[in-house]
Amino acid sequence: MSLRVYLDIETDWNRIPTIIGLQVDDEPVTQLVGHEITKQALLDLMPARCELFTYNGHSFDLSVIKQTLGIDMRKQHDSIDLRWVCQRHQITGGQKFIEQFIGVKRVLPDMDGQEALRLWDRHQGGCPRSLKTLLLYNEEDVKGLAAIRSYLVRQGLLVPS
Repeated sequence: MSLRVYLDIETDWNRIPTIIGLQVDDEPVTQLVGHEITKQALLDLMPARCELFTYNGHSFDLSVIKQTLGIDMRKQHDSIDLRWVCQRHQITGGQKFIEQFIGVKRVLPDMDGQEALRLWDRHQGGCPRSLKTLLLYNEEDVKGLAAIRSYLVRQGLLVPS
């Protein structure tokens, strides 16, 4: 049985990662923030081999990681973009919409990627509350990936690992 890793990133307006959140199996979410985000730091957190789950990650998250950190996670891991798994089964929409559809409740239900960008700007301006909120948002995104995967497995739409 392969380890499962759920990964989500936040970026600034220039697509530079500001937070990388990941969860290995049922462990707590780990987050790299700002200057902590380095190639080595991410490699240290990742298992040598795993099933890597993202939502739209093949287009965004993993692309940004490859461009900014030089890590091609799709070559190193079995990467499953849950957006495309959902879409193949006529479950369409963004991650938050899918989470609502399957009954996931968020602490920050109305927050979106645009607000995440603004929160990072406010954090950079010295507002500590902004970073706390942004970290919670990212953690909810990561945990949402696990919930979507579990739903797809329960529905027989994704083969369990």
